[in-house]
Amino acid sequence: MNLKKDEKEVKKGFKKFWYLLWEDNSIKGWLFSLIILFVFIKFIFFPFLNLVTGTQLPLAIVESCSMYHQGNIFSNFEDWFGRHESKYLGIDISEPNFEKFSFKNGFSKGDILFIVKANPDKLKIGDIIAFNSGTGGTPVIHRIVKIENQSGQLIFSTMGDNNAQMLTPNNNYGGVDERTIIPSQLVGKAVFRVAPGFGWVKLVFYEGMKPESERGFCKEN
Repeated sequence: MNLKKDEKEVKKGFKKFWYLLWEDNSIKGWLFSLIILFVFIKFIFFPFLNLVTGTQLPLAIVESCSMYHQGNIFSNFEDWFGRHESKYLGIDISEPNFEKFSFKNGFSKGDILFIVKANPDKLKIGDIIAFNSGTGGTPVIHRIVKIENQSGQLIFSTMGDNNAQMLTPNNNYGGVDERTIIPSQLVGKAVFRVAPGFGWVKLVFYEGMKPESERGFCKEN
């Protein structure tokens, strides 16, 4: 008798849960659905992604315009490279080289990128990596433009497609130095764009806290 009673209570509780989650259009129902969605994303979806991708940042929102190309996926690559060729001449990256790189048309502020664990030994020039800058801010997401082996340790240098030069403590406000990135700084490697522009849903709440020069939509430097 107790088993049947318990079974009825379970079914009754499940029906109530299902109704609140999917059928109740009241404020109570909406709040309940939002709470369940938050719990699912935070404690199930993201931990699963962390496990699968091998990184703590499987989805990264692009917060700056440093990788922006005019028009992005609709931009003319040859025209863009022609305007930026001079900065790549000194690091032996030609137009044919760059055209083979991933994200050859860059990406924009507000885009969401899918990130996987970066194996230092398999990274190559042209890859997009996320790395901790050591300044306490969010990871920087830039393109590898140079790889060196110094005393058995790989050293990576990156540069934003839309930046005039590499970031150093002397030429940018945040104190980032992207000339000597070591493997322990690597957060992951970007493999594709998940949702172009969708990250603005979050970024819009922080725009007012940024310097005026960094607010709003991107433009090519």
